[in-house]
Amino acid sequence: MLTWFRKRSTGHRKAGELYGRVVTQARAPAIYDRHGVADTPEGRYEVLVLHLFLVIERLRGEDQDGAAQGRDLARDLVEVFVEDMDDSLREMGVGDLSVPRKVKKAAAGLYDRTPLYRTALGSKADDSLAEALATSLPAGAGRAVDSAALARYVRLLAAEMARVPVPELVSGTGPLLQPLP
Repeated sequence: MLTWFRKRSTGHRKAGELYGRVVTQARAPAIYDRHGVADTPEGRYEVLVLHLFLVIERLRGEDQDGAAQGRDLARDLVEVFVEDMDDSLREMGVGDLSVPRKVKKAAAGLYDRTPLYRTALGSKADDSLAEALATSLPAGAGRAVDSAALARYVRLLAAEMARVPVPELVSGTGPLLQPLP
């Protein structure tokens, strides 16, 4: 029984480290400044969900060694995301009674966007991905989201992550995400 707790603790720690790397990438100023995404809680949430989707898809998409590790880490990563949403809402001053409802809505947002992004990313046409991004990402004040540039960025990230073996992602030794173009 103690082995289960130890494995669970290690997986959760790795997921926390990986989540920190995802958040760092999602907070890159260029996404907001150069590409017109609103630098608001809603905009940051949507950009985080986009990056989280890419990492989770990579972890779950492995059919070789490390497939079980990748799926377990993907699950732990979603749990860390939910915990972060809870903590963030409380820090923003959301009332204790409405936090669970809003956290549930935030988690549902990740699951709602997954098929949209998966379908758009599976399409060879950049315009379908650009359209999906334009509908999900809020625009900054007086600007439009440069969804075509963001679609190229997302495809670049997906291609770069596909080259990294899952065991390297799990161990934290492989590069996760790349700088913005």
